[in-house]
Amino acid sequence: MNWNQLLSTKRFGMEDYHESRKDDRSEFQRDYDRLIFSAPFRRLQNKTQVFPLPGSVFVHNRLTHSLEVACVGRSLGISVAQQLRAKGVEAAFLEEIGAIVSAACLAHDMGNPPFGHSGEKAIATFFSEGNGLTLKATMSDNEWKDITCFEGNANAFRLLTHQFNGRRKGGFVLTYSTLAAIVKYPYASIHADANKQKFGFFEAEKEDFERIASELGLIKSPLHPDRFVRHPLVYLVEAADDICYQIMDIEDAHKLKILSTDETKTLLLNFFSDEKKKRRLETLLMVDDVNEQIAYLRSSVIGLLIGQCSEAFIKNEKDILSGTFSSTLIKQVPEISAKAYAACSAVAIRKIYCSPEVLDVELSGYKIILTLLEHLITAVLNPQKSYSEQLLKRIPDQYETNHPTTYGKVLAVLDYISGMTDVYALDLYRKITGMSIPGI
Repeated sequence: MNWNQLLSTKRFGMEDYHESRKDDRSEFQRDYDRLIFSAPFRRLQNKTQVFPLPGSVFVHNRLTHSLEVACVGRSLGISVAQQLRAKGVEAAFLEEIGAIVSAACLAHDMGNPPFGHSGEKAIATFFSEGNGLTLKATMSDNEWKDITCFEGNANAFRLLTHQFNGRRKGGFVLTYSTLAAIVKYPYASIHADANKQKFGFFEAEKEDFERIASELGLIKSPLHPDRFVRHPLVYLVEAADDICYQIMDIEDAHKLKILSTDETKTLLLNFFSDEKKKRRLETLLMVDDVNEQIAYLRSSVIGLLIGQCSEAFIKNEKDILSGTFSSTLIKQVPEISAKAYAACSAVAIRKIYCSPEVLDVELSGYKIILTLLEHLITAVLNPQKSYSEQLLKRIPDQYETNHPTTYGKVLAVLDYISGMTDVYALDLYRKITGMSIPGI
C-alpha cells in the first residue's frame, strides 16, 4: 500500500462530483464538522460509556469519550505525519493525517447501541439464543452471522454509508479515507475469528467497503486471504481509543470513589521512570485539590502514550503498509508503560467493570433491548396485525421496515434500536410494556 493512494479526498456517494474545492477547510475537516453537527453524534451524550449516566458526579458518556478520543487521535496523526515527512515520505494530504484520524475517532462509536457493550450482547443473543433463533432459516449463512455477532463497528460503517429512506446517496458522504479509518476489522462476519466474533461491515454494505478498499489500494491480508488489511490510520484511531478508555476509566472510578486516591495515583505514576515520577510528585505538591492532582497525572500519562504510540507506528510503518503487522500500537510501547497499562487494565476488570453500578446498568439494558427486539421484530414480520400496525407507527420513516427480505427488515429494527439513547430506549420499553402511560 502507498500513502498517495491511501489518502483520498473522494467522497462516498459523490464520486461523480469529485473535484478540488476552493475553501479554507480541507475535505477531512469537512468530515469532522459534518460529524460534529449530526444528530447521531449528538445522541451519544445520552449513551452509556461504562458508568451509569451522571447524577451528581459527571463521568464519561459516549459523547465526551468520542471527543477526547478525537483530540488524542489528532495529536497522534499530527505526530506521525511529521515523522513520516522527516523520513522523506512524499504524498499529497500527508499533513492532513491528523484531521482524518480525528474525524474517524469522532465516528468510531456512533454505531453502538444503548447501554454500552451489554446492548451489543443483547442483540446478538436474541438471535443466537432467544426467540430470534426461529428466523435462521430465512437468511443466508452470511446474513445470519451478521446479526448473531452484532458488532458496533460494523454498524458504524452502515450508519455512515447507508442511504436510509428519504436521505441522500452515500449516507454522511464522508471521504473514502475517513470511512476506511474507522473499519477496525476489514472483513465480513463470516470470516471473523471464532472466539473474538469481530467484523467490520454487514453483508448489506460489503460491496460498498470493497469499492472503498479498491480505491484506496487496501490489499488482501497475506495471513488471511479472505480479509483485507487495515487502512494504516486505523491503528492510530485504535490507539487513541485504547489510551482514552483505559486511562479515563481510572479517573472516573476515582471520582466515583471506586478507587482510592492513593491507588489511583500509584496506577498513573507507574507509567514513569523513577526520575520522571519524582518530578511529577514535586508538581503535585503545588496543587491541593485532589481531583486536579489526578487530572494532572492523567494528562501526563496520555501525553506519554501519544508519543510512544506514534513512535511505534513509525517503527512498524513498513510492516503496516505490507499488511504483516498484527499487533496494536499500545502493545508496542516500552516495557514500563506496558506494565503500567496492564496494571490499569487488571484493576479495571477486577474493580470497575464488575462494580455494582456498572453491572446494574448492563443487566437493565440487557432486559430493555431484548424486550424491544421481541416486540419490534414481531411487528415488522407481521405488519398486518393490529398491534404491529400501531407499533410500526413509532418507527421513523427513514428505517426500511417494509424491506422485501427478512434480513433487511431485521436490519431496519437494529438501525432503529442502535440509534436510540439510553433514556429513549427505557421510555419506549416502559410504554410498550404498559409500565408507563402518558397522562396517568
